[in-house]
Amino acid sequence: MTAIDNDKLNALIGKMLGDLGGAFSAPTAGIGFRLGLFDALHRDGPASVSELAKRTGLSERCVREWALAQASNGYVAFDSREQRFSLTPEQAMVFAIKDSPVYLEGAFDLVAAMVEGRSKVEAAFKHGKGVAWGESSGCLFCAVGSFFRPGYVNNVVQSWLPALEDMPAKLNDGIKVADIGCGVGFSTLLMAKAFPKSSFIGYDFHAPSIEQANAHAKAHDLADRVRFVTAPAKDIVERDFDLVTMFDCLHDMGDPKGCARHVRGLLKPGGSWMIVEPIAADDPADNVANPVSRLYYNASTMICVPTSMAQEVGEALGAQAGQAKLTEVLKEGGFRQVRRATEGPFNMVLEARP
Repeated sequence: MTAIDNDKLNALIGKMLGDLGGAFSAPTAGIGFRLGLFDALHRDGPASVSELAKRTGLSERCVREWALAQASNGYVAFDSREQRFSLTPEQAMVFAIKDSPVYLEGAFDLVAAMVEGRSKVEAAFKHGKGVAWGESSGCLFCAVGSFFRPGYVNNVVQSWLPALEDMPAKLNDGIKVADIGCGVGFSTLLMAKAFPKSSFIGYDFHAPSIEQANAHAKAHDLADRVRFVTAPAKDIVERDFDLVTMFDCLHDMGDPKGCARHVRGLLKPGGSWMIVEPIAADDPADNVANPVSRLYYNASTMICVPTSMAQEVGEALGAQAGQAKLTEVLKEGGFRQVRRATEGPFNMVLEARP
């Protein structure tokens, strides 16, 4: 038997205690979001346990344990002398300010959805047929939409679309846009609100997502300028789009190469395809030490790969495919020009042109 290096063992145990502490925090933080506890601290300022319980109408004993748990997590500040809890400005960006680029309610919802779907993913490891989108947990698509929304709010109009060749000017003049894999419609509606002269159609193969997207369009008074249609990417029949967008979904498709060929046929001459994908290096060895890739690989194991495997072809690119593999897919679909238009800490944005 190989001798145990106690220093390495202790370091691993220390890491696992940190990881498990984070895992244990997911349900309690989720309660804080859902029951308005973080919001109450942000909106009304520091509070004792009894004050926080009164503000939220919740059980004081439960609130006490929750608040101490969040203080232990480092998610709220605790003044031990005054026995009061509060949110620092930095904590508020993560836990209370919904349009902050680092607001993470959706991330905690996503953790809960992955845990709920674990048994189905375990079964997929054995039968190899994947888990269809929407079947792994009660509202995975809601959690995914919530998870990506802050990034879209802070990047789609401000930096991603401007990185495409002449795109803001074209959108301001009025063009026709297809947002494929639109989910619950956040990306589509953000573009439509910013560019009122352009027309937008959001497509998704998941009918409950399209139902929510239409509800969001109505709530934001955009239903007269935005349409949402239930359709798989390769079944879209409308043509002559100036711009096609895909946000964090190409790698989830069963047949991304077939999708690329179909998208090429949807575009007008001179049109562009914007593909937003999770940031990743081409060599997995360069990803495994990256904390962002760690999140993506785990989510990909539980969501992206099983979703793709449940569809035709089942290519299962995964959320860390990398630019080289994605470019190969796009070029097989007939796109001769592929470039990385821009990137951020969580995403890369590719522009593909025939």
